[in-house]
Amino acid sequence: MLVFALENSREFGENIGRELDIVLSEHEEREFEDGEHKSRPLENVRNQDVFIIQSLHGGSHGSVNDVLCRLLFFVGAVKDASANSISVVVPYLCYARKDRRTKARDPVTIRYVAQLFEAVGIDRIVNIDVHNLQAFQNAFRCITEHLEAKNIFAGYFLEKLRDKEIAVMSPDFGGVKRADEFRKVLEKNSGKTLSLIIMEKMRSKGIISGETIVGDVKGKNVIIIDDLIASGSTMLRAAKACLKLGAHSVYAAATHASFSSQASEILIDDAIEEIVVSDSIPLQLSNKKLQQKIKVIEVAPLFAEAIKRIHTGGSLVDLLKDD
Repeated sequence: MLVFALENSREFGENIGRELDIVLSEHEEREFEDGEHKSRPLENVRNQDVFIIQSLHGGSHGSVNDVLCRLLFFVGAVKDASANSISVVVPYLCYARKDRRTKARDPVTIRYVAQLFEAVGIDRIVNIDVHNLQAFQNAFRCITEHLEAKNIFAGYFLEKLRDKEIAVMSPDFGGVKRADEFRKVLEKNSGKTLSLIIMEKMRSKGIISGETIVGDVKGKNVIIIDDLIASGSTMLRAAKACLKLGAHSVYAAATHASFSSQASEILIDDAIEEIVVSDSIPLQLSNKKLQQKIKVIEVAPLFAEAIKRIHTGGSLVDLLKDD
């Protein structure tokens, strides 16, 4: 087994390597003056099971499209060098939210991304808490391994909010199943019956509306759970609505910290007590007040265990069982 981590996810890859007690395999990423680039393995991959780590978010190593292109080219190089199998480990999958047509002639971009991956020769994709699991599994024809961070998040909140009244909230109807599964994990590990709260949300041309909350939040410590946070406007809107109805405190939790440029202004609002995210996307924030509100939970150990089990034939079902 060889494990490569491209530069956009080098730190995440090194964390996985430490968990696996291995040194990451050597590779080259080279820039050219005209803006083009190349990447290649510097080790023999012939007949090897190869894992390639790259979280598909924009940042210091280029735009989302740059990062995606670099991963595709590297996969192609590994395929041409006669690897036995290629698994791409993608903690954050770009374009996963564009999974259906919402307007006439809309693209279904997640399907096009899947076709690109399959065209260069991947055998498996491994990710965590994708936006729409059914759409993700239907888009890819290769093996899809989907990890979940709910057990890790539940452990954190049960320790933090020990002996306090907790309610779990979905900030929109589309996330109800995710929120309910998280609630069940909390219930199983706390031995308490917890409420599920739902916030109405309608979006048209970028404008969010809807004020109705289903469920009782009065006196509760509300955890708003979602797959990602971008601008934070959805989370803040839900938090303010909860406090208005008598919630004791409100926490925002999401696996992917896909913070936009507006997030620093929106999420510093005192309506949200704390923001809990994973390390699937490295934080890129300059606002110190917001940094103090954020707790980062590591999911690299979960990916490391998944890689080990995939390579050795272990069970991912057992790995993901509710604690």
